[in-house]
Amino acid sequence: MKDFKRLYYSARSCLILSSNKRTDFFRKKHVFGLLGEKCNIQDRKLPLYPNLIYLHNNVRIAAGVMFLTHDGIHRMLNNSHLDEGGYMERMDCIEVMDNVFIGTGTHILYGVRIGTNVIIGTGSLVNKDIPDNSVYAGVPARYICSFDEYMQKARKYSELFKNKYGITKFSGGVIDDKFAASLYEDFCKKRQSGNK
Repeated sequence: MKDFKRLYYSARSCLILSSNKRTDFFRKKHVFGLLGEKCNIQDRKLPLYPNLIYLHNNVRIAAGVMFLTHDGIHRMLNNSHLDEGGYMERMDCIEVMDNVFIGTGTHILYGVRIGTNVIIGTGSLVNKDIPDNSVYAGVPARYICSFDEYMQKARKYSELFKNKYGITKFSGGVIDDKFAASLYEDFCKKRQSGNK
């Protein structure tokens, strides 16, 4: 993809407020190597070489995720005058399989495949393949639990939350002040009791 085209797509995506519509725009313009169904990309900034990124179905990319399809070390080596130069830029594909969530601020290096049914925690560094049915987080990303274990924890939390607050769904990123005050009160109680 030519630089001006990538810059145009980046600028155009900044004007699309809805992440779903932005993702549809990327799909329509064939910006990525693959952009499957039910994907959602929060970030407006396109990585370099987005056509090396393959996102399968139901992939959710939070804001600030960096797909690093290349490195820039070759430039330093070629300018070092220590030998004749001729070093090539290292690059490779990144593939994300079905049913994956990638948390805010995660960095994914080139040459990595993230398997099916995977959750990557916020701020992680993914520098090697992630197997199917797993939850990884950290720098570098390490195994936390299985996908099924996470689903069980999420189901338990959801049921407790629904029963306690009587809320079954959030929409549009807005919660009312009364509910926010209830959450803050519980937040403070947990700290007082030592149960975070």
